[in-house]
Amino acid sequence: MTQIYFYSGSNDKLQTACRLCAKAVKQNMKIMIYSPDATVLERLNELLWTFSPTSFIPHCTIQDDPQLLNVTPVILSDQIPPDSHYDVLLNLHQQHPPLFNQFNRIIEIAGVSHEDKLAARGRYRFYKDAGYEIQHFNLD
Repeated sequence: MTQIYFYSGSNDKLQTACRLCAKAVKQNMKIMIYSPDATVLERLNELLWTFSPTSFIPHCTIQDDPQLLNVTPVILSDQIPPDSHYDVLLNLHQQHPPLFNQFNRIIEIAGVSHEDKLAARGRYRFYKDAGYEIQHFNLD
């Protein structure tokens, strides 16, 4: 069954996403970062190049060459193709992602704004009501 990990209290969701990606890449996991918002994916693309002065997280977009997708550990995507072969889905959308149950692990990040907290509670409730066990980490 898919494991759900919630990280709440993030002051900067994209920085948190970069840190979590770096950790997953060190564990040899393949990660898809999902957001239907192109602006979020563009900002994250830039940040993955620069967030750490001593490291780089190899990444590309779902539109890149299929051979590149096969060898790149982090994929930025505005869609979730059926039968995706990734270990982790990091969701940066305000709603639960489609086809989430084809991943081993879902990572959700909740920011500190009232709007973001409400959206995260909705996603949390969705997973809980669907019978998933949720691990929660408070970043405060």
